[in-house]
Amino acid sequence: MPARIEDVAAHAGVSTKTVSRVLNGYPSVRARLRARIEASIRALNYVPNASARSLAGNRSYLVALLYDNPMAGSSYTMELIVGVLQACKGTPYNAVLHPFDAADDLAARIDGFVATHRPDALVLVPPHANNAELLQRLDELDIPYSTISSRLRQSRIDVGFDERRAAAEIVGHLVSLGHRRIGHIAGLKGHGARTWRLSGYRDALRKAGIAYDESLVVDGDFAFASGVAGARALLDRRRPPTAIFAANDDMACGVMREAYERGLAIPGDLSVCGFDGTPVSQLISPGLTTVHQPCRELGCLAVQSVLQSIRDSAAPQQARVPYRMHLRASTAAPGKP
Repeated sequence: MPARIEDVAAHAGVSTKTVSRVLNGYPSVRARLRARIEASIRALNYVPNASARSLAGNRSYLVALLYDNPMAGSSYTMELIVGVLQACKGTPYNAVLHPFDAADDLAARIDGFVATHRPDALVLVPPHANNAELLQRLDELDIPYSTISSRLRQSRIDVGFDERRAAAEIVGHLVSLGHRRIGHIAGLKGHGARTWRLSGYRDALRKAGIAYDESLVVDGDFAFASGVAGARALLDRRRPPTAIFAANDDMACGVMREAYERGLAIPGDLSVCGFDGTPVSQLISPGLTTVHQPCRELGCLAVQSVLQSIRDSAAPQQARVPYRMHLRASTAAPGKP
């Protein structure tokens, strides 16, 4: 016969209410007591009944991740998803992963989504994290939510990192190598990452005394194909750049593909760097110089933060995590093989 919560309580010598608090992740349980209860759960092979908990507490124990088309910036999205799933592991909560196209009127559709899935909380990824009407509607529905890298101040719980500073640092690396004509393939319009990374690019040029040349900046959408198209536009210039900073790794891979098709050596003829530090940056040859965006950590922290707000009505928080530079073989001094 499967173990019941009463059996766990008796085994640990505590009340069923205390066991329930541990199962629901309440932070008020002392560490030693929590460890004892968790040991009893393992010893009895107790499996919580999610349906019973849901009915008893009027909760669904679902956290919904709302993101854009996963084919655009797919590596970034997949890393976030892994982080969200990691955060749910070991808790009563399960994740609902739901893509919504940015062109959809999500503010109008969110009522139907909430009515169907009944999530206890939402995690919003850009560009949805920057949708003011959507955030306002969630506030009206009184549904807890967290955002990842939102540029809107109305988000009570947001996790991110200093993308502008990181972009300035990686472009500064190109400058330190001797590059003066540095192209940039910007991200999707309306996306906070586009604004911050373009601003960082301009900051680095300004610091180096290099005049901003708008002809060296082209639009992209974070997808591989837009990296190819952006590189084509930049390399067709009468005076092409000696280095290209793409606003994410997927577009940087597109740049490398176009360089290969033209017979250009990387980094001998063209230095290339990206942003995000996704697994593909280590798999391609030469290895891609990039900023490691802690996507998994961001996804995990976004879930943990919003669940914490459910448990103890935590104060609004804006959490920032560190980033890392990965300097690899795709960048070198101009003309250096």
